[in-house]
Amino acid sequence: MAKKPKTNGTLLILTAGIFWGSMGIFVRGLTALAGFTSIQIVTIRLTVAALSFALILFFKNKKGFLITPKDIPLFLGLGLGSILFFSTCYFTAISMMTLSVAAILLYTSPIWVMLLSILLFHEKMTRTKLFALAISFLGCILVSGIGTGETSVTITGILIGLGSGLGYGLYSILGAIALRRYSTYTVTAYTFITAAIGSFFVCNLPDLCHKITACEGKPYLFFFIILTGLVTAVIPFLLYTLGLELVEASRAAILATVEPMVATFIGIAMFHEYMTLMSVLGMLCILFAIVLLNHKKN
Repeated sequence: MAKKPKTNGTLLILTAGIFWGSMGIFVRGLTALAGFTSIQIVTIRLTVAALSFALILFFKNKKGFLITPKDIPLFLGLGLGSILFFSTCYFTAISMMTLSVAAILLYTSPIWVMLLSILLFHEKMTRTKLFALAISFLGCILVSGIGTGETSVTITGILIGLGSGLGYGLYSILGAIALRRYSTYTVTAYTFITAAIGSFFVCNLPDLCHKITACEGKPYLFFFIILTGLVTAVIPFLLYTLGLELVEASRAAILATVEPMVATFIGIAMFHEYMTLMSVLGMLCILFAIVLLNHKKN
């Protein structure tokens, strides 16, 4: 019975990773159907999420909108420094290099989380956790396909890609701090409100509004737009934030690396992408890291 909270937290994080892994469906769909750019899709996700979490907070607890002024920098860090920063870096990296290299740089996030957790939370770093980090990282490398000799990156591209990993990992760190003071609903609402407002300045807002207006008379597109925000942002971030209440930040970051494995399966099933032997080995590594991390002796 005592282990139930940790088990529930693990399931929440894994489920969030599965939802995040479906992002390719919506990115390709919105690009093909309406010509949205990647950054504009980020804005759509953040805006739908911000409105959704604000409504949830309104009905759950109106008093949850009250935060102390001293915590405004914390929520700016969550929204701008984490969510928006990692999204902008990630999609910029994609435009500068192959998707495989951008993905592996993004998934350096568990390493950033591990280092920051030791400094900020004084979490214990065991040999098991270090080994799980290494195996998980190796799995991400294999799944991404890096090492084929077909990649070409610049120092600037590498730094931007590492920035996406840092921003991605910061959500675990800053989210854990915010949850000590506020409810899950307050944290997620203010995080996405801040991120959405910030995204308006980098998405070419007039062009985005024009493309959305052009969807008039196509209700399926509006439904797809809303579904994009719900499936790739609202549901997974809520699950992930809830999971952070039950498991360590470093553990949660590793569990979330199930995302590239799910994305690989979706690519094969829906877009007829070829799965290489390295992809299979990478998925097995990630699964092994997840099992190892949750072993009863850990």
